[in-house]
Amino acid sequence: MLAMTALRRAAIASLLALLGFSLPAVSHADDNCFDRAGAYQGVNPVILRAIAWFESKGNPDAVHRNSDGSIDVGQAQINSVHFGELRRYGVPPGALKDACVNVYVAAWLLKQKMIRYGNTWKAIGAYHSETPQPRDQYARGIYKVLVSWGAAPVE
Repeated sequence: MLAMTALRRAAIASLLALLGFSLPAVSHADDNCFDRAGAYQGVNPVILRAIAWFESKGNPDAVHRNSDGSIDVGQAQINSVHFGELRRYGVPPGALKDACVNVYVAAWLLKQKMIRYGNTWKAIGAYHSETPQPRDQYARGIYKVLVSWGAAPVE
């Protein structure tokens, strides 16, 4: 069992290298995963933590079936709309249940939104949806998480 876990982690680390990620030597998304993923992608790790908390309360096994037929996987609820692109980079959907893999992919997705919208609430909301109303509602939800932690940015 231990050998299979080590083999699985090595395979996932190799796959993530294709995305430019280096997987920390931990088996769950502790602070190192959030901090390293955030630093690598240039996104705030506190925002990544807030996303994981808002999405699933940090549950790496979370799976949600959406009314549109898509599914969200892992603590940062990576949507199945991204599965094709992730597969092209060698990251299978099942890897998203690994807490660190999920955080690294979330950081990568958030960075894509930041490239498009800048370092803004619009980018944070677009992590969830590009549609203005749900995008803005999501950003407010993340803001509320930050406020509850005493980590809300100054307006």
